[in-house]
Amino acid sequence: MDIIHLLPDSVANQIAAGEVVQRPASVIKELMENAVDAGASTIDVLVQDAGRTSIQVIDDGKGMTETDARMAFERHATSKIAKAEDLFTLQTMGFRGEALPSIAAVSQVKLTTRTAEQELGVQLCLEGSRVVSQEVCSCPVGANFEVSNLFFNVPARRKFLKSNQTELNNIIQDFERIALVNPSVAFTLSSNGNQLMQLPAGSNLQRIVGIFGKKLGEQLLPVQVETSLVKISGFVGKPESARKKNSSQYLFVNGRFMRHPRFHYAVMEAFSHLIPEGDQVPYFISFQVDPANIDVNIHPTKTEIKFENEQEIWSIIVAAVRDALGKFNAVPTIDFDVEGRPDIPIYDARGLGDVKVPRVQVNPSYNPFSGHSESRKPVRQWEKLYEQAASSQTIQNTQSIQSVPSSPTLFSEGLEISSQHFQFKGQYILTAVQSGLMMVDQRRAHIRILYERYMKQMQEHNAPTQGLLFPELLELSPSNAALLTGMLDDVRALGFDITPLGGSSFSIVGTPSGQANPVAVVQQMVESVKQQDGGHADALHHQLALVLARHNAIEVGEVLTPVQMETLIGDLFQCEIQNLSPSGKTIITILQQEQIDKMFN
Repeated sequence: MDIIHLLPDSVANQIAAGEVVQRPASVIKELMENAVDAGASTIDVLVQDAGRTSIQVIDDGKGMTETDARMAFERHATSKIAKAEDLFTLQTMGFRGEALPSIAAVSQVKLTTRTAEQELGVQLCLEGSRVVSQEVCSCPVGANFEVSNLFFNVPARRKFLKSNQTELNNIIQDFERIALVNPSVAFTLSSNGNQLMQLPAGSNLQRIVGIFGKKLGEQLLPVQVETSLVKISGFVGKPESARKKNSSQYLFVNGRFMRHPRFHYAVMEAFSHLIPEGDQVPYFISFQVDPANIDVNIHPTKTEIKFENEQEIWSIIVAAVRDALGKFNAVPTIDFDVEGRPDIPIYDARGLGDVKVPRVQVNPSYNPFSGHSESRKPVRQWEKLYEQAASSQTIQNTQSIQSVPSSPTLFSEGLEISSQHFQFKGQYILTAVQSGLMMVDQRRAHIRILYERYMKQMQEHNAPTQGLLFPELLELSPSNAALLTGMLDDVRALGFDITPLGGSSFSIVGTPSGQANPVAVVQQMVESVKQQDGGHADALHHQLALVLARHNAIEVGEVLTPVQMETLIGDLFQCEIQNLSPSGKTIITILQQEQIDKMFN
């Protein structure tokens, strides 16, 4: 009996959708790329509930006829290529003919479109790859795609979507990538009726400033080089713009965003010895190469690209970036501070007169080992030293011992801790315990104490807020502003009073008591949540509390008084978890009495 059979189109489309449509951001990416290929000058993106409920992409491109609208949802139907040879001369973003049928296979789609040659357009409705209705309608030239209830027929995929804030952040990320490489097209992005970004058509630098802000634009240097292999243009950041992480780094080839670790390394190689090791600089670099010399048909997302002359282009990138740094004097120079310097007279040998050269008098008969030398060996009064040591030991043994609550997971028999604590190199607190010598990492201990305190405040919403005499202005990128807007309630639960001012600006009018540099703290919170990609409330609370705890904890090297050490140890043993920091690192280590005894045997 034959067991191999053809899959139905609906099943085949759902399988293909697993590669093309991974999340709502994938739908927006594909629809925006189609709009760019259609020659649109304005593209509007509207989402509801981070794309779960609705995604709408409207463009004023050339539109489609009734027949083309039906054919666009068939597998491997495309207007971009006609034969295999066309893959080597690609000038469009899409070419596979898989995006629209994949989207239609896992959602409900309504397409309204019209061409300039037609007086009336067509409205086509599909549900799970099946055409539900088709009718003539009046509409402007272009295309309007409305995708609703994504993954409605694949509940397993819908269940694995992350929080709305995380999915919205991914949408903004893909939106920015396409907007950056198409500055001549006007874009808008709205979420739940609120406009997040409005980017008018302009130059490359204007588009970068429109997305990331004026501050980043002032830190960029132009890069421009043209060779027979590649034409490179764009911008790189100055050395002083380097950051430990979360720098804006983008590579494009022939109008397409790409990931290329080797070319990223080439850019960073040009900054060798100019920035600290591990730091990253922002860059926005576009490559124009012959389509026949690259292969974009590796993965359906079309972000992994192979270059025929990769090594040569690598060298050109390094040379181009170094040339930009040198041309605009971005290389740091030694600048001596001459303010208040002493007036050093010019050397003039004629004015020396009869100055005599000083001579050193040496006694050749001096013998340091002679008994007649004035030096004497110190007299060791060993008896007094032993008496002092004995009395010190007696005093230490009579010190009071206090009992501190123990961790059931760490100390099963209880722990007797001495009231005397000693600080070692400003990093560890040493204290005697019943089983030996306990060593506590003071910074990690303080982070654990503050972390649990902040987590409790967010759960109970009882954090005190101290109003600022002069509110501080917080400006973020549109993606980070959208992220902060979604977690404002959680940030306020920590004691921050933040008011949106519209766009990407916020006003910090209140902070937790004693909080220093609130702008930097909130920015770090947003970047941390963005980096970790938390999918639920617990993960969000963890990141916020951890960032705030790390920012306010005592630093390594900070000298503590005995009272401060006593308070820190006491607060640590009041925590639910004493031995591990929130990031899983060890806080307490005990050197057992047996180990100490072995050291002296």
